[in-house]
Amino acid sequence: MGEVMKEYVAGFIAGVATVVVGHPFDTIKVKLQAHNTGNERMYRNALHCSTHILRTEGLPGLYRGATSSFIGIAVESSILFGVYSQTKTALQGGRESGKPNLQTIMPSAAYGGAMISLILCPAELVKCRMQVQGPDPIVGKDYHPRYNGPLDCAIKTVKNNGIKGLFRGGLATCLRETIGNSAFFTTYELSRYFIHSTLKSQSNLTESQKTIFDVGTGVITGGLGGMAFWTFVLPLDVAKTIIQTAPNTNISRNPFNILHSVYKQAGFRGCYAGLGPTMMRAFPANAAAIVAWEFSAKILGIPRL
Repeated sequence: MGEVMKEYVAGFIAGVATVVVGHPFDTIKVKLQAHNTGNERMYRNALHCSTHILRTEGLPGLYRGATSSFIGIAVESSILFGVYSQTKTALQGGRESGKPNLQTIMPSAAYGGAMISLILCPAELVKCRMQVQGPDPIVGKDYHPRYNGPLDCAIKTVKNNGIKGLFRGGLATCLRETIGNSAFFTTYELSRYFIHSTLKSQSNLTESQKTIFDVGTGVITGGLGGMAFWTFVLPLDVAKTIIQTAPNTNISRNPFNILHSVYKQAGFRGCYAGLGPTMMRAFPANAAAIVAWEFSAKILGIPRL
């Protein structure tokens, strides 16, 4: 297996880890964004939302739409980490040896984010539409599921709106991924460099201690990177969710128009709907992704970027 392919495999494994850890939080976030951004707030908070999901649907309700997430995020993660690594290496003319260079990190991350938005948009449209439907008495007493599953959702979307219907919310997705991944990889690279330069040089570590140190570093840097991602782009994600799940197909697809409307109806709080579960998800999900990515790269024999 070539080195380039190994990087994509490592990214794929990171994506699987992200879904396993983070999907339940994502379901809560999507429900809050779909139902708490108008004049009326359907849920009091994230705990209220999660309690109702568990009460009416059980644990499987938190993993509603996970099938499309596993496909979308695993492939997306593979492309993101692979493109980021290859682009960064090309821009800096070889492997990194000193302090992280933001002039190579940020454009590499933005480019990778733009590439994966083409895959994420249809995958997240299906995921979000599956997540917002459910027998939740807070939203409505009568439950008539519109879709029987992710495939049924995709087929009905294409049947009603054509292929372009799957890319509804594409601009919001692209903006979210380019800006968010620039913040993610910048935070990850800088925090990793800081930890390694201040701690690892203080003592000679055994092999088991190095493993523990690497896991701890991955957890901290990945978690911080994930929180940085969502701090910058959560309003764009709110707009994307509304665009992709609104029953009215004539709704504006301009995320800034949507955010202006949300702000008028629900204020600044509405623009950050789902902040709690998003941040609760961001740290563990991205920590799992980075740990999985780094250890996969190590096992596959990929030189550290």
